[in-house]
Amino acid sequence: MAHSHSDSDHTVWDETRTTAAKDDLETDSDENLPEAAEPPTDSQPVEKHVDTDVEKGAPAQDPPVAPVDPNIVNWDGPDDPANPRNWSKSYKLVNVTLVSLSVLYVNLATTMFAPGASIMQREFGYKSSTVEILTVTIASLGFAIGQLFVSPLSEVFGRMPIYRVSAIFYLGFTAGCARSTNVAEFLVFRLCTGLSASSYMSTGGGTVADLLEKQERGVAMAIFTAGPLFGPVLGPIIGGFVTENLSWRWTFYLIMMLAGAVSVASFLIMRETSAVAILKAKTKRLMKETGNPNLRAAGDRQIPIQVLVRHALVRPIKFLYQSPVVFLISLYIAFNFGVTMLLLATFPSIYENTYHWSVGISGLAYIGVGVGCAIGVFIFAKFSDRLVKPNAGGTYRPERRLILMMFVSPLFPIGLFIYGWTAKYRTPWIAPIIGTAVCGPGAVVISSSAQTYMIDVFGPQTAASALSAITLLRNLTGAFLPLAAPSLYDHLGLGWGNSVLAFITIGFIPIPFLFYRYGEWLRTKFPVNL
Repeated sequence: MAHSHSDSDHTVWDETRTTAAKDDLETDSDENLPEAAEPPTDSQPVEKHVDTDVEKGAPAQDPPVAPVDPNIVNWDGPDDPANPRNWSKSYKLVNVTLVSLSVLYVNLATTMFAPGASIMQREFGYKSSTVEILTVTIASLGFAIGQLFVSPLSEVFGRMPIYRVSAIFYLGFTAGCARSTNVAEFLVFRLCTGLSASSYMSTGGGTVADLLEKQERGVAMAIFTAGPLFGPVLGPIIGGFVTENLSWRWTFYLIMMLAGAVSVASFLIMRETSAVAILKAKTKRLMKETGNPNLRAAGDRQIPIQVLVRHALVRPIKFLYQSPVVFLISLYIAFNFGVTMLLLATFPSIYENTYHWSVGISGLAYIGVGVGCAIGVFIFAKFSDRLVKPNAGGTYRPERRLILMMFVSPLFPIGLFIYGWTAKYRTPWIAPIIGTAVCGPGAVVISSSAQTYMIDVFGPQTAASALSAITLLRNLTGAFLPLAAPSLYDHLGLGWGNSVLAFITIGFIPIPFLFYRYGEWLRTKFPVNL
């Protein structure tokens, strides 16, 4: 039976590109192509540049209108309800919320165990302080390693298979942490929880890109990027009381309950959002119904699966070494996140030893960071989409996502100075907490602005790989920078130790200013050849 155009289920929608999904048919495909570079200075005349396709590494020009290929399966018109961009706002929000909750609980687990690390050290009988810190941070190492192969595969097989497999393995490895009988066993299971959860950290950004237009992503990305910051903040608050009143093992039992509830809801409610994966599934159905073996999905390059997987696995590394924009943004986020994790790792010793708080009460010291992060989420959700909208007659520029970062990023080093020197001179306990609260908005806005900028630049097809590059560096520093805390503070003290970190973060502040002015030129000059 031939493929018919009259059957609404078999309708082929194609305008000028018969091998692209609806997302790729947006004007100039500005989600997947770097825009024409702006002149370095406002006084120079505007030059006309050819857009560069970051996927192909070649100029992308408007092709001549080609005859519609009846074997190409695409959306059933621009209003096709199967297209995730056409889903209701409430259903889009549900999908984003479930992904964000997954990001939250995996990050909650990274530090919820922190108050129990010293108790487990006594129970298992090892003496190394480095190993004690590693029991907390090694999950971040798993997050980093997982970026090399887990998240990019979502661009080949779709988002939902990756989410579901990750959820099952995460629950199993978390149970292993809870039942460990020695520190080596615990470290292996802890590393594996990070590996299995790594997909949420970057694939979630791909889901946001699948569902929402550029001008609608601010609130969703504020919710999504809050997880890596709120999780480590809320974790010790809960973990302190759980460890004090139950045991360190119960921190993992609670995580299993939360992860299980979110996973069940995700299995029942969430649907595939990758346009290519949806169209491939539609193509298989139509091939059975029509008996036409020549049908293929729009956007499907008909490349052998082993080649696609091999290319997907190297994408995060290519983003890092081919694009100075991705590399510097990743380095900025990585150092800020590493410093944040270092600070969180020092809270128990400072508040238990300096202010003589109990294990449970010392967890409340994280509230300051939580309040600051909440303010940062509000700022980004309120203003990010407003700032990115072009003026009347203007053109869209993804670099406008960096405006908030330019103004708010100085708060991070200011908070470090306040925290370090107030803790050194043993001022009233509220003063260091105020310092960490000042850090919060800077940490959130830097992370949210940078990741949304990457999604806007690279679009649904490669956003997960771009975010994998960011997450790779971020979690490497989150795993290893806290290990430097004992030596850093022993030699320099809390005042100068935190001041050194603050001075380094000040060195990163010019980055958003640089990219706001020259970002388009850099993206055009250094395309990512995938």
